[in-house]
Amino acid sequence: MIEHKDIRPAGAAGVLYPADRLILERDISLLLENSPLYSFPSPIRGMLVPHAALEFSGGVAARAYRQIIWKKYDVTVILSASFGESYDFASIYPGNAMQTPLGEIAIQQEIAGELVHFVSKIRYSDLGYASNEHGVEVHLPFLKWMQYTSPVLPIMMGTQSAEMIETIIQALSIVLANRNYLIIASANLSQHRPEEEARMLDYAATDCIKKFSPERLWEDIQNDRCEMSGYGPAIAMMKTVRKGGAKNSRFLLYRNSGDINGSKEKVVGYASGVFY
Repeated sequence: MIEHKDIRPAGAAGVLYPADRLILERDISLLLENSPLYSFPSPIRGMLVPHAALEFSGGVAARAYRQIIWKKYDVTVILSASFGESYDFASIYPGNAMQTPLGEIAIQQEIAGELVHFVSKIRYSDLGYASNEHGVEVHLPFLKWMQYTSPVLPIMMGTQSAEMIETIIQALSIVLANRNYLIIASANLSQHRPEEEARMLDYAATDCIKKFSPERLWEDIQNDRCEMSGYGPAIAMMKTVRKGGAKNSRFLLYRNSGDINGSKEKVVGYASGVFY
């Protein structure tokens, strides 16, 4: 029996985003103020958001987070792939909260307990939560700034296999039924490609977002027509929210690292979109 006493430290603070509370609040506020707010006919249930350093992907991420400003959710699920460790299950951090420079964010214990109790491939584990794993962490300052008291449910996928993706879809569809939820898929696009090649690959990925097509995203990934570091979380998110009633998507913004630092030889792609 795991005792829920731990608070995961903010390992990326001072590395991928400012560790100083006031500077971080200022930077997030400026990013959000420069992001347009759109109207949607139904609640936003899913978001695709990049997970690079704030200076590189923060503007793209803010486009998505701006759309949920003043919105309240019972739980925000953050799906990410584990990039430092590989294991054959999905892990939920075995603690009470996750730390940010803006304060702690509570982990939704009730839903976490339901998942671990009923699904053998979802377990409490600190695998995937080493200090250098930032796929979940980089989203927390935005959520803390905007949601403040809403709890999160971090789920780190140790594998992005078809079986694991389907496990996540089925499990979340059950535990989130009749709950007011948001699912964030943490993912970057092409990795360290020349810009022209990156844009071609990223166009294919963003087209799947625009067309709300997780099936085509899977096919494109398998056939090397696009790249996405967190394709498993993205596909699981899209299929879960679609099962929950979401029918539409809105692509928000694409940028790559070359747009920020001017270096075009090896870029990383970033995109954001919402599903409602």
